[in-house]
Parts: sequence; C-alpha cells; structure tokens
Amino acid sequence: MTLEKHDLHHEFPDLKDEIRHLKINDKHFARLFTEYHEVDHEVNRIEQGVENTSDEYLEGKKKQRLKLKDKLFVMLKKAQIPA
Repeated sequence: MTLEKHDLHHEFPDLKDEIRHLKINDKHFARLFTEYHEVDHEVNRIEQGVENTSDEYLEGKKKQRLKLKDKLFVMLKKAQIPA
C-alpha cells in the first residue's frame, strides 16, 4: 500500500522559499511546523501498521493535522514572495 505524503514540501511545493523563510524567522510558524510534522509522522506510523490505535484516535489526528496545515497555509500565503 502506497501512502500519500503530507509533509509541507509535498503539499505546497511552490511555497518552498516561504516555508524556509518562515521556519527561520517566525517562531510561531516554526512551532506549528514542528507540531504538524510530529502529527503527520504519527498518522503515517498508524497507517503503516507500526502503531495500533482506534479509528477514532486516527481520525482525530488527521483532523488535527488538517487544522495545522490550514493555519500554516494562511501564514505561507501572507508571506508569499511575488513571482
């Protein structure tokens, strides 16, 4: 089973410069970025069968990941460098 990648570099490849800039210069973004990747890693481990948990727990983690991604996306769009 091939799992879809959800890290921010795969989710927003056109915003890689903004991701790098905000990780370095915005502590709030950096904290949310780290939290997003920790949740994403946990979801991946559950989906791969490395960790066992309830379906409700997994769905909660996926919702948490989505909320974090939405917050990060808003921050990225505000920081977007004009082409």
